[in-house]
Amino acid sequence: MANVKVYNMEGAEVGTIDLNDAIFGVDVNTHVMHMAVVSQLANKRQGTQSAKTRAEVRGGGRKPWRQKGTGHARQGSIRAPQWKGGGVVFAPKPREYGFKMNKKEKSLAIKSALTSRVIENKLYVIDNISFDEIKTKKMVGMLGSLKVDKALVVMDKKDENVILSARNIPTVTTVTSNSLNVFDILKYDKMIISKAAVAQIEEVYA
Repeated sequence: MANVKVYNMEGAEVGTIDLNDAIFGVDVNTHVMHMAVVSQLANKRQGTQSAKTRAEVRGGGRKPWRQKGTGHARQGSIRAPQWKGGGVVFAPKPREYGFKMNKKEKSLAIKSALTSRVIENKLYVIDNISFDEIKTKKMVGMLGSLKVDKALVVMDKKDENVILSARNIPTVTTVTSNSLNVFDILKYDKMIISKAAVAQIEEVYA
């Protein structure tokens, strides 16, 4: 089992924790992680873009000039794609971009992402993440004590004080353990997670 240090919010080491190798010590599968990120971004796309083909543009039913004898190239409609105001050749239409991954692939992607953070020493376990008030300065202080700038903060449960304290910091995002995703894990340079959140993740993915 991987053994990592546990810190308090002041950055002092207060102990260690053994991480489950079935989750934090798997063989990193970069292909599945890539699939998970692409899937997440694709599922976020609205897919509402639309343009008209030549069949849908109004007008252009009459041939603009006769076929021969004018010196012009032959034309059948002023709504053909080469005309200003004409239709689009392969016009984009509303569509669904998302695709699904099976449960085993999703699980492996999360485990691979978490393992990569442990291998790279970018996982910081905190004994307890909680604030008694909404104060951005306190969040900045915690990050400073851990010498972290860009981080994903993972909590075991929703805490408005922590969420709102981090909201004004553009390089920090907060999530709960049940909404953890590969994109966020890989996007942020470091991962700060509470001991309770570690236990929840091990319970879900074990």
